[in-house]
Amino acid sequence: MKIYVVRHCAATGQAADSPLTPGGEAQADWLADVLAEKGIGAIASSPYLRARSSATPLAQRLGLEVRLDPRLAERVLSQRPLPDWQAALRRTFEDPDLSYAGGETSRAATARGLQALGEVSEGACDAAAVVTHGGLMALILRSFDASFGFDAWATLENPDCYVITQSQGTAAVQRVW
Repeated sequence: MKIYVVRHCAATGQAADSPLTPGGEAQADWLADVLAEKGIGAIASSPYLRARSSATPLAQRLGLEVRLDPRLAERVLSQRPLPDWQAALRRTFEDPDLSYAGGETSRAATARGLQALGEVSEGACDAAAVVTHGGLMALILRSFDASFGFDAWATLENPDCYVITQSQGTAAVQRVW
């Protein structure tokens, strides 16, 4: 089984209803070109508009529905502004049980992301695409490759894509481009 974990295309902001930029819309078409030949038989997405819009061209090309899954939504680091949010985020990679006011721990976010991946991989297809957000994507990938931490998160692009290949109880993570 292969699961293509995709970070959404360029968006106008971070709010749940932020649309893709015009460049992000072009990226979504390009993403569909890249993934259309990968044998994808299922697509799941965060319910955030930028993720759904990133998945739509691929779904249309393949004649598939995008299954919206709230477990693929971005993790909330804190409900309050954090003056140095990147340093705070780094600490959550170092301590998976650390949480800030109203925020979610890395451990909890990873668990819900992995649950969503598990359900997508239970289907009868050989490959699936999951469209999510940078923070959650990094945590999911870290669960398969411990070297994927804060520094790897900082290098993620919009869009970005990694494939998790699972076979005989093992998993490998590789960047698609």
